Amino acid sequence: MNTLNCFLFLLLPFFFFFFFTHPASSSTPYSHQNHLTLSPSLRNPHPQQYFEVTYPPPSHSLTPSCSHQILHHSFANTINSPPHSTPYSPPSHCPLSPRSRILLHFHAHSKGEQYDRIAALWLAGVELLRTSTAEPTASGVFWNVRKDVTRYSSLLLRSDLNLTMMLENIINSEFTGVYHVNVTLLFYTDNAVRVPFRRSFSRSLIDESESESGFDDSEPPADLIVPISSDGKRGFWFMVESEKDLHSRTIRIPKNANRAVLELCVSFHGNDEFWYSNPPNLYIMANGLATGRGNGAYREVYVTIDGEIVEWEVPFPVIFTGGINPLFWEPVVAIGAFDLPSYDIDLTPFLGKVLDGKEHSFGIGVVNGISYWLVNANLHLWLDHDSSVVHANPFVHQSPKTSIKHQEKFTGLDGKFEVQVDKEIQIAGWVASSAGNITTTISQGFTLKNSIKFESNGTYKLVKQKFKAKKEVKVINERGELISELKVKRQYPLRIITLTRHNEKDTDDRHTLVTNVKHAMKEKYIGGRFSHSVSNVQDSNGWMEVEDHSVLSGEATTEQNYIYIDSFNCYSRNVAAANSKIIGDNSSFQCKNS
Repeated sequence: MNTLNCFLFLLLPFFFFFFFTHPASSSTPYSHQNHLTLSPSLRNPHPQQYFEVTYPPPSHSLTPSCSHQILHHSFANTINSPPHSTPYSPPSHCPLSPRSRILLHFHAHSKGEQYDRIAALWLAGVELLRTSTAEPTASGVFWNVRKDVTRYSSLLLRSDLNLTMMLENIINSEFTGVYHVNVTLLFYTDNAVRVPFRRSFSRSLIDESESESGFDDSEPPADLIVPISSDGKRGFWFMVESEKDLHSRTIRIPKNANRAVLELCVSFHGNDEFWYSNPPNLYIMANGLATGRGNGAYREVYVTIDGEIVEWEVPFPVIFTGGINPLFWEPVVAIGAFDLPSYDIDLTPFLGKVLDGKEHSFGIGVVNGISYWLVNANLHLWLDHDSSVVHANPFVHQSPKTSIKHQEKFTGLDGKFEVQVDKEIQIAGWVASSAGNITTTISQGFTLKNSIKFESNGTYKLVKQKFKAKKEVKVINERGELISELKVKRQYPLRIITLTRHNEKDTDDRHTLVTNVKHAMKEKYIGGRFSHSVSNVQDSNGWMEVEDHSVLSGEATTEQNYIYIDSFNCYSRNVAAANSKIIGDNSSFQCKNS
């Protein structure tokens, strides 16, 4: 079944009353509660492969030195059950070293009727992958996710850990789809192997001369990775259900840590699955709408140390496979749906706060957040192996300069709501270790513009969001010499249009829904000897004839253009899908005008 999870929330406001009287809560599975069922005539009669367009992994052309299956499990009626856990050990038959490249291959298949689900994979509480599922059909669907996990080498080379996966699912007379999952690690011991690597929401390339962090060309993965997570009884993520929630974990940082990067993992669900299109609470109350999907359209995930906010991130608006119009995401899923982005936050300037041998609290919260967000983090620490004690001190930490402007005007169900947020911050700190006195300075900021418009008595809704972020990191030695410099620019524009039409034959429960989604992720990294840029754009159009909770008919097209360029390579892929079939798929390692 393909479901249209919570899509009606994006539609005309009066549909709030009919379809959203029961908001999701922590007692429900990590899925999307409101859905439509597609007619069997809209189904592909054969098993179909779904995929997310990214840079191709090396496994399509290179043979790994060895492979190691670490998980094989079927997720059936797992609602309200503990996550699946199994002992982990690295392969004994494969010679490994800290220089080995490690690729995680996640394979899943399912058939029947089912929601889409959120899932995550943790090793000793450290998140390796966050993903969501495709929605199965009676004939079956399958998909693969490949992610470079080299940065977790310090954990993956240990043998005293537990591997945990959380995927809450429901099996009953209506929902029959079981998710069968296999996870395998592929090891490449040749240092020249180039594999895709995520760096703070990027899928870039690295070779033996490029670091995982983009700061130091010779820097290895972290020596220690500490989870900022829950107890694991319902997965290792924290559940944020209100803007007052601040979830934290107390840890003691080794005194010889000389670098720290927090990898932030987030996803949004329930009343905040489409947070970027939530109207203000005043609009909901004035129109008597029975929905909890409010608090406006701005969200920000923040990180605290001992209760003080030190950093923040506005997440990329990932759309799950049942979102807005399920016909859009067959078989090409939305950007990030199978491999949700994480966000790297450099905490090195703050080491002076935590290198005293005492326990310190690291927390995560969501500005304006409502039920619910799933958040946790991995703290990557590099240690000075030539010293037992490192000295550090933050000497610049400006309070973020934040400007938030709201414009709200509505009459009845029609109106327009705008919010613009501008934020800048500069932080700096020094670390004195066996490598000398090193100063890290970080300057960053973003601009977010969001507009929501209702017209024609709420039957037309337009959501537009623009987000631009920039960051510059400089590392300077005690002689004032620039060791490394990294500049990052990111953009992710979003536009969603929904229009509801009623024909003469339509009843109160029957209507036609016209939808359009255009979104993109664009980024550029400039640092050291390696720079790259990515442009990933999707444009989807379609309509559905809906009666009650069933999609009777419909058509949809999705076009995607992906371009990756770095100092050595260029890759492009253009994909077109129509009515659940691929009608065009062209890729090349020779881009025009690169």
